[in-house]
Amino acid sequence: MTITQPRRTRRTHSEAFKQSLIEACGEPGASVAGVALANGINANQLRRWMRERGIAPPELSCLPLRPATSEAIGGFVPVQLTQSTHTPIRMELRKGTAIASRLSSPRPRP
Repeated sequence: MTITQPRRTRRTHSEAFKQSLIEACGEPGASVAGVALANGINANQLRRWMRERGIAPPELSCLPLRPATSEAIGGFVPVQLTQSTHTPIRMELRKGTAIASRLSSPRPRP
């Protein structure tokens, strides 16, 4: 009996497909990883196509940087806390017929 292994084939992509993905990476807010994932290829492959064409990948952060200021952003918001009146939680973990451990919350005070 002879067992033959299936031949592994490489996927080939047209130049138009590659170029459309590279252009999509240049859109505002787009990331190389996001474009690659949406099109079923590895991000490293897309970066390689960009490098082969002399195109630098976009910056790592697509969020605009905001200069640091000494002023506080927003304001103080007071929050009124009330005493908790919840029912305690009790749980027993069993292994077979024996009790493995008992947990309760809040813990009883000694």
